[in-house]
Amino acid sequence: MKDHPSLSTKRVAILLGTWNGALYLPEQLDSYKRQTHREWQLYVSDDGSEDDTLNLIQRFKTTVQQAVEIVVGPQRGFAANYLSLVKHPTIEGDYFAFSDQDDIWHSDKLERAVAWLDTIPEDVPGLYCSRTDLIDASGRPIGRSPLFVRPPSFQNALVENIGGGNTMVFNRAAKRLVEQIRNEIVSHDWATYQLVTAVGGAVCYDSIPSLSYRQHSSNAQGSNRHLSARLRRIQMLSAGRFARWIDTNISFLQDFMSQMTPENRKTFELFKRARIGTLPSRLGNLKRSGVYRQTALDNIGLKIAATFRRF
Repeated sequence: MKDHPSLSTKRVAILLGTWNGALYLPEQLDSYKRQTHREWQLYVSDDGSEDDTLNLIQRFKTTVQQAVEIVVGPQRGFAANYLSLVKHPTIEGDYFAFSDQDDIWHSDKLERAVAWLDTIPEDVPGLYCSRTDLIDASGRPIGRSPLFVRPPSFQNALVENIGGGNTMVFNRAAKRLVEQIRNEIVSHDWATYQLVTAVGGAVCYDSIPSLSYRQHSSNAQGSNRHLSARLRRIQMLSAGRFARWIDTNISFLQDFMSQMTPENRKTFELFKRARIGTLPSRLGNLKRSGVYRQTALDNIGLKIAATFRRF
């Protein structure tokens, strides 16, 4: 990791969602201070914390030159909390970075994201995300998140999110897309990946981790690295949870069909048809849609889901 200051002057608005995060929050806040890209401001949406979270942020505010602002969250879950930050009228920046309350950012996280986003035209939605180092509740290394090798695309985004929200940094054009969300979503990060790819935007999946992702019992979401995570995905299929997620995603994406590229609009229509009709029709439309997951095993699972109407 680099320790020299970034040369870019682009302003990054860090969008931090908090809720009773006092246990791990100090390490995350300290990692902001160590960023080699100094041009950042912190915006915190607190969802009703009853611990020392807000006091910690207030004390942090007195130790940095960068602006720190706290707003009251909607208290409707983590996705709504992050969406409220994206849509907040007073939050400004050149780029925007989602942040969890319990991770530890690598010192060059923002610098690397900004360097890539600076290569994307301002009118093109751009989204940076990365792999993560995994740590346990005590901060001990326990591995890395999966390394995805198939390219980011709308065909992938319809059934999988390769970029954890805690790693995501995006530009104003991408922010304007996310601001248009009006319906319920499964998660803010998955929706962001879907929208940027749907309209033909640019996505960078960085194979080099940009942060240490803490795994503990209170995670809103966890890593997909272990066998237990794969078993959970199988359970979600059998319980119909994955199908409900797809229902939710399709519902909100309907509002963006006019902004999709012609190819992605066709993919979207074929994917919807792959959920109805006879078995040969479902499997045929799934194949024609080009929709895919990142691993061979998960693609087998997708075909099984189509066979038994589980997505």
